[in-house]
Amino acid sequence: MEVMSFADAIEGALAQAMAHDPRIVILGEDVQGQRLNLLARFGEKRILNTPISESAFVGAAVSAAMAGLRPVVEVMMVDFTGVTMDALLNHAAKLDTFSGGKWKAPVVVRAACGGGYGDGGQHEQSLWGWLAHIPGLTVVVPSNPADAGGLMLAAIEYDGPVIYLEHKLLSDYWLEAVGAGGRDTVQYDVPAEGEHGPVPKVWKPVPLAQAVIRRDGDDLTIISVGVGVHRSLEAAQILEKDGFSVGVIDIRTVAPLDKKTLTNAVSKTGHLVVVDEDYEAFGLSGELAAIILEAGIQVKYGRVCTRDTIPYSRDLEDKTLPNTQRIVNTALKVLNE
Repeated sequence: MEVMSFADAIEGALAQAMAHDPRIVILGEDVQGQRLNLLARFGEKRILNTPISESAFVGAAVSAAMAGLRPVVEVMMVDFTGVTMDALLNHAAKLDTFSGGKWKAPVVVRAACGGGYGDGGQHEQSLWGWLAHIPGLTVVVPSNPADAGGLMLAAIEYDGPVIYLEHKLLSDYWLEAVGAGGRDTVQYDVPAEGEHGPVPKVWKPVPLAQAVIRRDGDDLTIISVGVGVHRSLEAAQILEKDGFSVGVIDIRTVAPLDKKTLTNAVSKTGHLVVVDEDYEAFGLSGELAAIILEAGIQVKYGRVCTRDTIPYSRDLEDKTLPNTQRIVNTALKVLNE
Protein backbone atom coordinates (compact mmCIF):
# COMPACT_ATOMS: atom_id res chain seq x y z
CA MET A 1 0.00 0.00 0.00
CA GLU A 2 1.06 3.56 -0.65
CA VAL A 3 1.97 5.83 2.28
CA MET A 4 0.29 9.21 2.13
CA SER A 5 -0.21 12.23 4.36
CA PHE A 6 -3.57 12.94 5.98
CA ALA A 7 -4.20 16.02 3.82
CA ASP A 8 -3.09 14.34 0.58
CA ALA A 9 -5.41 11.42 1.31
CA ILE A 10 -8.40 13.76 1.45
CA GLU A 11 -7.35 15.43 -1.79
CA GLY A 12 -6.80 12.05 -3.45
CA ALA A 13 -10.29 10.89 -2.55
CA LEU A 14 -11.74 14.17 -3.78
CA ALA A 15 -9.90 13.87 -7.10
CA GLN A 16 -11.13 10.31 -7.63
CA ALA A 17 -14.71 11.28 -6.84
CA MET A 18 -14.63 14.40 -9.02
CA ALA A 19 -13.28 12.43 -11.97
CA HIS A 20 -16.27 10.07 -11.78
CA ASP A 21 -19.01 12.57 -10.94
CA PRO A 22 -19.23 15.98 -12.67
CA ARG A 23 -21.81 17.15 -10.12
CA ILE A 24 -19.13 17.48 -7.43
CA VAL A 25 -17.88 21.04 -6.96
CA ILE A 26 -15.65 22.60 -4.29
CA LEU A 27 -16.26 26.09 -3.01
CA GLY A 28 -14.93 28.24 -0.20
CA GLU A 29 -12.51 30.98 0.73
CA ASP A 30 -9.32 30.84 -1.36
CA VAL A 31 -9.90 27.20 -2.39
CA GLN A 32 -8.32 27.87 -5.78
CA GLY A 33 -5.09 28.65 -3.96
CA GLN A 34 -5.39 25.83 -1.45
CA ARG A 35 -6.48 23.14 -3.96
CA LEU A 36 -4.07 23.91 -6.80
CA ASN A 37 -3.85 20.32 -8.01
CA LEU A 38 -7.61 20.00 -8.21
CA LEU A 39 -7.88 23.42 -9.85
CA ALA A 40 -5.36 22.43 -12.52
CA ARG A 41 -7.23 19.21 -13.23
CA PHE A 42 -10.87 20.28 -13.01
CA GLY A 43 -10.82 24.02 -13.68
CA GLU A 44 -12.40 27.17 -12.27
CA LYS A 45 -15.99 26.06 -12.87
CA ARG A 46 -15.62 23.25 -10.33
CA ILE A 47 -13.17 24.85 -7.87
CA LEU A 48 -14.89 28.08 -6.89
CA ASN A 49 -13.49 30.90 -4.76
CA THR A 50 -16.02 32.68 -2.57
CA PRO A 51 -16.11 35.94 -0.62
CA ILE A 52 -15.32 35.83 3.09
CA SER A 53 -18.95 35.27 4.04
CA GLU A 54 -19.54 31.80 5.43
CA SER A 55 -23.28 32.32 5.88
CA ALA A 56 -23.60 33.22 2.20
CA PHE A 57 -21.56 30.47 0.60
CA VAL A 58 -22.78 27.66 2.87
CA GLY A 59 -26.32 28.78 2.14
CA ALA A 60 -25.49 28.75 -1.57
CA ALA A 61 -24.01 25.26 -1.25
CA VAL A 62 -27.19 23.93 0.39
CA SER A 63 -29.26 25.42 -2.43
CA ALA A 64 -26.89 23.98 -5.04
CA ALA A 65 -27.25 20.55 -3.43
CA MET A 66 -31.03 20.83 -3.60
CA ALA A 67 -30.70 21.71 -7.28
CA GLY A 68 -28.69 18.59 -8.13
CA LEU A 69 -25.02 19.35 -7.46
CA ARG A 70 -22.94 17.66 -4.76
CA PRO A 71 -20.94 20.52 -3.22
CA VAL A 72 -17.98 20.19 -0.90
CA VAL A 73 -17.91 23.53 0.88
CA GLU A 74 -14.87 24.54 2.92
CA VAL A 75 -15.49 26.67 6.02
CA MET A 76 -11.76 26.69 6.88
CA MET A 77 -12.20 26.30 10.67
CA VAL A 78 -15.13 24.73 12.50
CA ASP A 79 -15.28 27.77 14.81
CA PHE A 80 -16.64 29.73 11.85
CA THR A 81 -19.66 27.45 11.45
CA GLY A 82 -21.30 29.69 14.04
CA VAL A 83 -22.30 32.09 11.26
CA THR A 84 -23.59 29.25 9.05
CA MET A 85 -26.06 27.79 11.50
CA ASP A 86 -29.23 29.00 9.80
CA ALA A 87 -28.28 27.09 6.63
CA LEU A 88 -27.20 24.01 8.59
CA LEU A 89 -29.61 23.91 11.53
CA ASN A 90 -32.80 25.25 9.97
CA HIS A 91 -32.46 24.12 6.37
CA ALA A 92 -29.98 21.37 5.41
CA ALA A 93 -30.61 19.27 8.54
CA LYS A 94 -34.41 19.46 8.31
CA LEU A 95 -34.97 19.32 4.56
CA ASP A 96 -35.38 15.55 4.23
CA THR A 97 -37.77 15.27 7.19
CA PHE A 98 -39.90 18.30 6.33
CA SER A 99 -40.28 17.23 2.69
CA GLY A 100 -41.09 13.62 3.50
CA GLY A 101 -37.92 12.54 1.70
CA LYS A 102 -38.74 14.38 -1.51
CA TRP A 103 -35.88 16.88 -1.14
CA LYS A 104 -32.25 16.10 -0.30
CA ALA A 105 -29.23 18.23 0.54
CA PRO A 106 -26.14 16.15 -0.32
CA VAL A 107 -23.62 18.75 0.84
CA VAL A 108 -20.30 18.16 2.62
CA VAL A 109 -19.12 20.92 4.94
CA ARG A 110 -15.40 20.48 5.41
CA ALA A 111 -13.65 22.28 8.26
CA ALA A 112 -10.46 22.06 10.30
CA CYS A 113 -10.79 21.63 14.05
CA GLY A 114 -8.79 21.17 17.22
CA GLY A 115 -6.02 22.85 19.16
CA GLY A 116 -2.53 22.30 20.40
CA TYR A 117 -0.65 25.09 18.65
CA GLY A 118 -1.58 28.35 20.41
CA ASP A 119 -4.42 29.99 18.50
CA GLY A 120 -6.86 30.43 21.36
CA GLY A 121 -10.51 29.66 21.91
CA GLN A 122 -11.86 31.25 18.71
CA HIS A 123 -9.78 29.08 16.37
CA GLU A 124 -9.06 25.80 18.19
CA GLN A 125 -12.44 24.36 19.13
CA SER A 126 -13.65 20.91 18.09
CA LEU A 127 -17.46 21.36 18.30
CA TRP A 128 -18.36 17.93 16.89
CA GLY A 129 -20.65 17.34 19.86
CA TRP A 130 -22.47 20.63 19.26
CA LEU A 131 -23.01 19.80 15.59
CA ALA A 132 -23.91 16.16 16.28
CA HIS A 133 -26.67 17.40 18.59
CA ILE A 134 -28.65 18.53 15.51
CA PRO A 135 -30.93 15.80 14.06
CA GLY A 136 -30.26 15.35 10.36
CA LEU A 137 -26.56 16.20 10.38
CA THR A 138 -23.98 13.45 9.97
CA VAL A 139 -20.65 14.29 11.63
CA VAL A 140 -17.40 12.47 10.81
CA VAL A 141 -13.92 12.90 12.32
CA PRO A 142 -11.13 10.73 10.82
CA SER A 143 -7.97 9.90 12.76
CA ASN A 144 -5.62 8.60 10.04
CA PRO A 145 -5.04 9.01 6.28
CA ALA A 146 -6.88 5.83 5.21
CA ASP A 147 -9.99 6.89 7.08
CA ALA A 148 -9.58 10.50 5.98
CA GLY A 149 -9.89 9.55 2.32
CA GLY A 150 -12.46 6.80 2.81
CA LEU A 151 -14.75 8.93 4.97
CA MET A 152 -14.52 11.83 2.51
CA LEU A 153 -15.66 9.50 -0.26
CA ALA A 154 -18.52 8.22 1.90
CA ALA A 155 -19.51 11.78 2.79
CA ILE A 156 -19.64 12.83 -0.86
CA GLU A 157 -21.77 9.82 -1.78
CA TYR A 158 -24.21 10.31 1.10
CA ASP A 159 -27.57 11.88 0.21
CA GLY A 160 -27.70 14.23 3.18
CA PRO A 161 -25.61 16.94 4.85
CA VAL A 162 -22.28 15.76 6.31
CA ILE A 163 -19.94 17.76 8.53
CA TYR A 164 -16.40 16.55 7.80
CA LEU A 165 -13.88 17.63 10.46
CA GLU A 166 -10.11 17.25 10.15
CA HIS A 167 -7.89 17.88 13.16
CA LYS A 168 -5.17 20.38 12.36
CA LEU A 169 -2.46 18.41 14.18
CA LEU A 170 -3.03 15.53 11.74
CA SER A 171 -2.76 17.67 8.60
CA ASP A 172 0.65 18.65 7.26
CA TYR A 173 -0.99 21.44 5.22
CA TRP A 174 -2.45 22.97 8.35
CA LEU A 175 0.75 22.53 10.36
CA GLU A 176 2.65 24.45 7.69
CA ALA A 177 0.07 27.23 7.85
CA VAL A 178 -0.18 27.52 11.64
CA GLY A 179 3.61 27.21 11.99
CA ALA A 180 4.11 30.46 10.08
CA GLY A 181 3.79 34.01 11.36
CA GLY A 182 6.08 33.83 14.37
CA ARG A 183 5.31 30.26 15.45
CA ASP A 184 8.46 28.71 14.00
CA THR A 185 9.70 27.65 17.44
CA VAL A 186 6.42 26.09 18.60
CA GLN A 187 6.66 22.34 19.16
CA TYR A 188 3.60 20.37 18.10
CA ASP A 189 2.70 17.07 19.72
CA VAL A 190 1.80 15.39 16.41
CA PRO A 191 0.91 11.68 16.32
CA ALA A 192 3.06 10.28 13.50
CA GLU A 193 0.65 7.45 12.70
CA GLY A 194 -2.13 9.98 12.15
CA GLU A 195 -0.22 12.45 9.98
CA HIS A 196 1.10 9.78 7.55
CA GLY A 197 -0.03 6.22 6.92
CA PRO A 198 -0.89 3.51 4.40
CA VAL A 199 -3.76 4.15 1.99
CA PRO A 200 -5.40 2.01 -0.71
CA LYS A 201 -4.51 2.45 -4.39
CA VAL A 202 -8.19 2.97 -5.20
CA TRP A 203 -10.34 4.77 -2.68
CA LYS A 204 -13.42 3.03 -1.33
CA PRO A 205 -15.94 4.55 1.07
CA VAL A 206 -15.40 3.91 4.78
CA PRO A 207 -18.90 3.13 6.08
CA LEU A 208 -20.53 5.94 8.02
CA ALA A 209 -21.74 5.21 11.56
CA GLN A 210 -19.19 2.44 12.00
CA ALA A 211 -16.64 2.66 14.81
CA VAL A 212 -13.43 0.63 14.73
CA ILE A 213 -11.45 -1.14 17.46
CA ARG A 214 -7.88 0.18 17.28
CA ARG A 215 -6.67 -1.94 20.19
CA ASP A 216 -8.36 -4.79 22.06
CA GLY A 217 -8.38 -4.91 25.86
CA ASP A 218 -9.87 -6.79 28.80
CA ASP A 219 -9.61 -4.35 31.72
CA LEU A 220 -10.56 -0.93 30.38
CA THR A 221 -12.14 0.58 27.25
CA ILE A 222 -11.08 4.03 26.06
CA ILE A 223 -13.40 5.64 23.48
CA SER A 224 -12.16 8.63 21.50
CA VAL A 225 -12.08 10.39 18.14
CA GLY A 226 -9.55 12.29 16.00
CA VAL A 227 -6.25 13.11 17.70
CA GLY A 228 -7.66 11.71 20.93
CA VAL A 229 -7.40 8.21 19.46
CA HIS A 230 -3.62 8.55 19.25
CA ARG A 231 -3.36 10.00 22.74
CA SER A 232 -5.45 7.05 23.97
CA LEU A 233 -3.21 4.52 22.23
CA GLU A 234 -0.16 6.10 23.87
CA ALA A 235 -1.89 5.92 27.25
CA ALA A 236 -2.82 2.27 26.66
CA GLN A 237 0.83 1.41 26.06
CA ILE A 238 1.84 3.13 29.31
CA LEU A 239 -0.90 1.36 31.26
CA GLU A 240 0.16 -1.97 29.79
CA LYS A 241 3.49 -1.62 31.60
CA ASP A 242 1.50 -1.52 34.84
CA GLY A 243 -0.23 -4.76 33.91
CA PHE A 244 -3.51 -3.38 32.53
CA SER A 245 -5.07 -4.57 29.27
CA VAL A 246 -6.63 -1.47 27.66
CA GLY A 247 -8.76 -1.35 24.52
CA VAL A 248 -9.15 1.75 22.33
CA ILE A 249 -12.14 2.46 20.09
CA ASP A 250 -12.09 5.10 17.36
CA ILE A 251 -15.63 6.43 16.91
CA ARG A 252 -14.95 7.91 13.42
CA THR A 253 -18.59 8.95 13.02
CA VAL A 254 -19.85 11.07 15.91
CA ALA A 255 -23.38 11.21 14.53
CA PRO A 256 -24.91 8.73 14.21
CA LEU A 257 -22.93 6.69 16.76
CA ASP A 258 -22.16 3.00 16.36
CA LYS A 259 -23.84 1.97 19.61
CA LYS A 260 -23.37 -1.77 19.10
CA THR A 261 -19.57 -1.66 18.87
CA LEU A 262 -19.35 0.71 21.81
CA THR A 263 -21.65 -1.21 24.15
CA ASN A 264 -20.09 -4.56 23.27
CA ALA A 265 -16.62 -3.31 24.17
CA VAL A 266 -17.66 -1.68 27.44
CA SER A 267 -19.74 -4.69 28.53
CA LYS A 268 -16.57 -6.76 28.17
CA THR A 269 -14.36 -4.57 30.38
CA GLY A 270 -16.82 -2.87 32.74
CA HIS A 271 -14.54 0.19 32.82
CA LEU A 272 -14.82 3.18 30.47
CA VAL A 273 -12.83 6.36 29.87
CA VAL A 274 -14.01 8.82 27.21
CA VAL A 275 -11.36 11.10 25.70
CA ASP A 276 -12.97 14.06 23.98
CA GLU A 277 -11.27 17.29 22.90
CA ASP A 278 -14.69 18.91 22.63
CA TYR A 279 -16.31 20.58 25.63
CA GLU A 280 -17.22 18.37 28.57
CA ALA A 281 -20.60 19.84 29.51
CA PHE A 282 -23.61 18.59 27.49
CA GLY A 283 -21.31 16.84 25.01
CA LEU A 284 -20.18 13.54 23.54
CA SER A 285 -18.76 12.19 26.79
CA GLY A 286 -22.10 12.50 28.56
CA GLU A 287 -23.97 11.01 25.59
CA LEU A 288 -21.71 7.96 25.61
CA ALA A 289 -22.27 7.48 29.34
CA ALA A 290 -26.03 7.62 28.78
CA ILE A 291 -25.86 5.06 25.94
CA ILE A 292 -23.91 2.62 28.12
CA LEU A 293 -26.25 3.01 31.09
CA GLU A 294 -29.38 2.74 28.95
CA ALA A 295 -28.02 -0.54 27.61
CA GLY A 296 -28.08 -1.85 31.18
CA ILE A 297 -24.29 -2.07 31.50
CA GLN A 298 -22.75 -1.56 34.94
CA VAL A 299 -19.61 0.47 34.40
CA LYS A 300 -16.91 2.45 36.20
CA TYR A 301 -16.67 5.69 34.25
CA GLY A 302 -14.28 8.61 33.73
CA ARG A 303 -13.71 11.27 31.08
CA VAL A 304 -10.95 13.54 29.84
CA CYS A 305 -12.36 16.55 28.01
CA THR A 306 -11.93 20.26 27.39
CA ARG A 307 -13.73 21.82 30.35
CA ASP A 308 -13.64 25.53 29.56
CA THR A 309 -12.71 28.12 26.95
CA ILE A 310 -9.34 27.24 25.42
CA PRO A 311 -6.71 29.77 26.63
CA TYR A 312 -4.36 31.53 24.26
CA SER A 313 -1.36 30.87 26.52
CA ARG A 314 0.42 27.71 25.37
CA ASP A 315 1.14 26.56 28.93
CA LEU A 316 -2.49 26.98 29.96
CA GLU A 317 -3.69 25.46 26.71
CA ASP A 318 -1.63 22.31 27.30
CA LYS A 319 -3.28 21.91 30.71
CA THR A 320 -6.76 22.47 29.28
CA LEU A 321 -6.78 20.08 26.32
CA PRO A 322 -6.75 16.29 26.80
CA ASN A 323 -3.24 14.85 26.86
CA THR A 324 -1.70 11.45 27.43
CA GLN A 325 -0.89 12.03 31.10
CA ARG A 326 -4.43 13.19 31.91
CA ILE A 327 -5.76 10.04 30.21
CA VAL A 328 -3.41 7.78 32.20
CA ASN A 329 -4.34 9.47 35.49
CA THR A 330 -8.06 9.17 34.82
CA ALA A 331 -7.72 5.56 33.68
CA LEU A 332 -5.87 4.58 36.85
CA LYS A 333 -8.52 6.25 38.98
CA VAL A 334 -11.29 4.33 37.17
CA LEU A 335 -9.40 1.03 37.33
CA ASN A 336 -8.68 1.39 41.03
CA GLU A 337 -12.18 2.39 42.15
